[in-house]
Amino acid sequence: MIARPAGGAARLIPAIDTGDLARAEALAAALAGRCGVLKVGLELFCAAGAPAVAAVTRHAPVFLDLKLHDIPNTVAGALRSLLPLRPAMVTLHAGGGPAMVAAARDAAERAGADRPLLLAVTVLTSMDAAALAATGVADSPAAQVLRLARMAVAAGADGLVCSPQEAALLRAELGPGPALVVPGVRPAGSAAGDQARTATPAEAVAAGADWIVVGRPITGAADPAAAAASIAATLPG
Repeated sequence: MIARPAGGAARLIPAIDTGDLARAEALAAALAGRCGVLKVGLELFCAAGAPAVAAVTRHAPVFLDLKLHDIPNTVAGALRSLLPLRPAMVTLHAGGGPAMVAAARDAAERAGADRPLLLAVTVLTSMDAAALAATGVADSPAAQVLRLARMAVAAGADGLVCSPQEAALLRAELGPGPALVVPGVRPAGSAAGDQARTATPAEAVAAGADWIVVGRPITGAADPAAAAASIAATLPG
């Protein structure tokens, strides 16, 4: 299982969000050595599948961000199918409930010491209080994140995915045990895009993030490697 990063560039997870496998391979090669992990999400995985994971893994460990969410048996089967790809991290939605998280953990254990870090997604960083209310959740994003986080960790998740705005709360309430992977990170001056709950890279780490996920400010830059290096330079070493 992947170890927590000591600091600096090892904390950075650039998101390789593209449906073009050749571009994904070029980005992975350019970013190797300037980050700790590379993210393969739904866009790339749906376009290219297992070969995409293999291609990116040649350059760095892979954060396979598929946000699995289904009945426990189906999620467990999906985890077993993903294990041969040897991802360093895999995500599932905490909203699937404790039985689903526990089933995923049992399936992941089949890989032994090489199993992926199992990360439960709490509330998507694109959602604010109004978006939550539209789904029937009257509580604030912070309250819902904490509720789902406690449940997921108790059910066997190794860590959590949360916005930068909840990282300090989770550290205060859950302690240092759960790994925290924090998307919705934007360098100062960058456009927020469709992210609703954001912070700068340094702010996210100061709040308790182990890893930060940065997408478009890196992959959309004229020089992605230089953009990644610039962000990594702001992170505690």
